[in-house]
Amino acid sequence: MADPTMDPPRPLIVALPKGRILEETAAVFARAGYDLSPALGSSRKLIFDCGPLRVLVLRSSDVPTYVSHGAADVGVAGSDVLDEHGEDLYEPLDLRIGICRMIVAERAEAPVDERSQAHLRYATKYPRTTRAYLQKKGLTAEVIELSGAIELGPLTGLCERIVDITQTGETLKQNGLREIDLLGEVSSRLVVNPASLKLRGDEVASLLSRLEAVVTSPSP
Repeated sequence: MADPTMDPPRPLIVALPKGRILEETAAVFARAGYDLSPALGSSRKLIFDCGPLRVLVLRSSDVPTYVSHGAADVGVAGSDVLDEHGEDLYEPLDLRIGICRMIVAERAEAPVDERSQAHLRYATKYPRTTRAYLQKKGLTAEVIELSGAIELGPLTGLCERIVDITQTGETLKQNGLREIDLLGEVSSRLVVNPASLKLRGDEVASLLSRLEAVVTSPSP
């Protein structure tokens, strides 16, 4: 018989990014039988109890930090954010949402000659990823970290090129930029804290199994 003085086990804590990806994630979880609707909408709350799950709504860049430090058991984060953070997390499932591309772009009317450009500058929200790309390409360039409006960099003379994510390329075109290289496809992944995988293995396995079943099956 359970001891009535003991605290009930806490829900599995899930860290999710706010914005459009939260809505896409909620749709996938709903197909798997998890109702995350309390976390949707315009509420200023950041913690929501959703049945067997407790949802934290965070900035996308903070999700890996919460999961890696054990403040959340699992999370959903874009592969761009995960690559940039380099956290030691288990990534068992690609949810196939938030799909876009990480690209290099420059001004369409001012193409860069890498051989003659003495000081090449790249602006980006992804400095770690950008430096790895430059090293792989054998290019020497200054990397300038920005937190938003990356397209503005080449238009103001701050930089010659940008590394950013794009879904349709329309924003690039509207700002007179053209894509010149592809770093790779980006999508949102389920990530798990290694300790939670051991201590709450059954709960994590159940969540993973149900999500995997709907992600790998055709949408209704």
